[in-house]
Amino acid sequence: MRAKRSPLDSLDSLREELAKKALADAKAAKPGAKTRGVLDLERQLFIEHVKDVRPLVASGRVAPPASDVKPVARQRALDEARALAESLSDAVDGDALLETDDLLSWRRTGISADIVRKLRRGEWVVQAELDLHGLRRDEARLEVSEFLRASIKRGLRCVRVIHGKGLGSAGGQPVLKAKVRGWLAQRDEVLAFCQARAKDGGSGALMVLLRPARKP
Repeated sequence: MRAKRSPLDSLDSLREELAKKALADAKAAKPGAKTRGVLDLERQLFIEHVKDVRPLVASGRVAPPASDVKPVARQRALDEARALAESLSDAVDGDALLETDDLLSWRRTGISADIVRKLRRGEWVVQAELDLHGLRRDEARLEVSEFLRASIKRGLRCVRVIHGKGLGSAGGQPVLKAKVRGWLAQRDEVLAFCQARAKDGGSGALMVLLRPARKP
């Protein structure tokens, strides 16, 4: 007894016939041109494949706007500052670098004594300061390097470094006083420095004149 054909068998037969017809039409057509039968077949196959597709339900969420803030390479800056700090030698005697004048000053070759006198008199406006109170030697060295780097980047010309008078140090000796002077004298961006006036910190601080930032 012959088995009864299902509707699916009829659909498969229809597909085969359509496919054969489309193939025959394609062979008869001009090269590169699609016949109507081929287009109908492709359309039917596409509809069948996407029949179960449903549109996404709107969530109501709004995408945040893109940030205009550029990332800052903080770790790189810290690494550079640390490398600069490590390049500063503690073997340099700050006191030996000072001139024997009443200004207790140091100036780089080519910088006139008049510049230092103006620095001591406060004719240069202090644009930033660094307070080293409570820091150990290595910490202070790193802070000095980072402070100078940041000051030059900002285009500052006159800054104050407060190293303290050493009243709280062992034996009452100002440990950082000579160290800071030695570190400053080793940095190319430092043109001169001198002891601050009494109202600006006196023997516990230095007024530092920086080289102008190089134009890019």
